[in-house]
Amino acid sequence: MFEKMRSSAAPLPILLAAALAGALLWGTAADACTTLTITDTNGGVYLGRTMEFALDLPWQVTYFPAGREYTSKLADGTPGLAYRTKYRMMAVTMPLASRTDLKVVDGLNAEGLTFSALAFPAVGPEGDAEGLRKALAAVDLGAWALGQFATVAEVKTALESQPVILTPLSTLGNARTPLHYVLHDRTGAGIVIEYADAKQTIYDNPVNVMTNGPRFPWHLTNLGNYSFLTNVDNSQGTFGHFKAIPADSGIATAGLPAANTSVARFVRAAYYSQFAERVADPDAAVRTLAHVMNNFDRPVAITIDASTSPLANEGVAGAMRTTGKDAPVFTSDLNP
Repeated sequence: MFEKMRSSAAPLPILLAAALAGALLWGTAADACTTLTITDTNGGVYLGRTMEFALDLPWQVTYFPAGREYTSKLADGTPGLAYRTKYRMMAVTMPLASRTDLKVVDGLNAEGLTFSALAFPAVGPEGDAEGLRKALAAVDLGAWALGQFATVAEVKTALESQPVILTPLSTLGNARTPLHYVLHDRTGAGIVIEYADAKQTIYDNPVNVMTNGPRFPWHLTNLGNYSFLTNVDNSQGTFGHFKAIPADSGIATAGLPAANTSVARFVRAAYYSQFAERVADPDAAVRTLAHVMNNFDRPVAITIDASTSPLANEGVAGAMRTTGKDAPVFTSDLNP
């Protein structure tokens, strides 16, 4: 999915086009997910993501006008937080309790705020009887954030006092909202929201990259093992009296991890986000982003995990799996 974070001055058709284009480039679901941003020479920010999953889900592209009333539903149907949206938004959604109960999985609003849900073995608070009346189900975070806030700073401040609980999701085998969440705004700021050890933690995202588990701070620490990476080819080396010269260009990427694990994808995403060419034209920037995201394609059957290990499926319960083949349904046709 590719999104340009635009200001509220942008006409709605531009926002619609961005979201619809993203839907056509969307994968199947959230088993293996990668998000990253690139920027253009004018400071514009562009978000790309992939989703590869062994379970095909009924995605829908949905437009939400401003001024809608929402009530978050908790585990047993108990009403939780009620709120009214301020901003228009376009999102890829998934029906949950009914065909009209659409949950935002990825989207953007008219202010340029974006939201992405990625697979993660979350363990979060469940709430008490008093807190439930004010609680927001984590599965409603997307609509709540995009509908009410313009920046990640606003979301971060609001979550300081807003209780969020994890609820079972029938579509995902009753797993308790096994996701973490990535938000970006048009300034380039980003945050990651994670639920672990029965508590919520919000991290500033200095690399504007995210994949799946382990926790976000672990990924940042692991980048220290790749501090040698650069996009400049070292075109020769000497071994004894022998001068070794590569057959062609591209040796700079030899140190990138090649696996499709979340750990390896995080490192690759950080590299491409850092070194992708900055261009001036927005259309050219989207094409650049399409090329970048193609580096995270996983065709059907390239990796197959039929095990029942809790480490399979990015650490999310094996009940979510159907085929063991993680792959995107759609790939980019934006390449010139």
